[in-house]
Amino acid sequence: MAPVATTEATVLDLASSSTRAVNERLTSPEAPKVVTVTGPQGAHALACGLDSDIDVTIEGHVGYYCAGMNQQATVTVTGNAGVGVAENMMSGTVHIKGDASQSAGATAHGGLLVIDGNAAARCGISMKGVDIVVGGNIGHMSAFMGQAGRLVVLGDAGEALGDSLYEARIYVRGTVASLGADCIKKEMREEHLTELRDLLDQAGFDADPSEFTRYGSARKLYNFHVDNASAY
Repeated sequence: MAPVATTEATVLDLASSSTRAVNERLTSPEAPKVVTVTGPQGAHALACGLDSDIDVTIEGHVGYYCAGMNQQATVTVTGNAGVGVAENMMSGTVHIKGDASQSAGATAHGGLLVIDGNAAARCGISMKGVDIVVGGNIGHMSAFMGQAGRLVVLGDAGEALGDSLYEARIYVRGTVASLGADCIKKEMREEHLTELRDLLDQAGFDADPSEFTRYGSARKLYNFHVDNASAY
């Protein structure tokens, strides 16, 4: 059998280059297919706006809004990520091997966001179709106004989970501090077990789907009614 061809990664070092220059290289028509970014030292807005099939590994911690507006690209961060990682992502995969700060995957329309560690408050806020899988815990107000997509949490969830939820699905293996307005526990049918098993496989987690609880919208706040005024 002939050996499988491998593509050597192009190395971009932020110790000797600016974030702007690195982002311009990653988004240029001549961008290499495989890139390793070294020395990020918490740089903000790194690897944003990628719109091609490129594989980017960032070795270290990143700051705000890493991999925002991602399309098609695979972005892996070997450290922690600041506020708004993968914000408004459209497609592709973003993998944080450490922890993520607030608003991870905010407003994201598609793709897969994997966080190996914990995610802080408002994880998946206003999510619009993205799949988010968190290996640890998530903070308060996560999936607030979640419109579509799936949020999977292998650990515990903070207060007001799924507040004002629309049609996003939430799966939590651990405990939930409290549910937000219009978010309720729902039946875990076979279709949901199959869906969850597929998401866990995609994210690289070995967990039993039967250990999770599903949460979703009670659909009582879709339209304003004076009887529900106190719940808004």
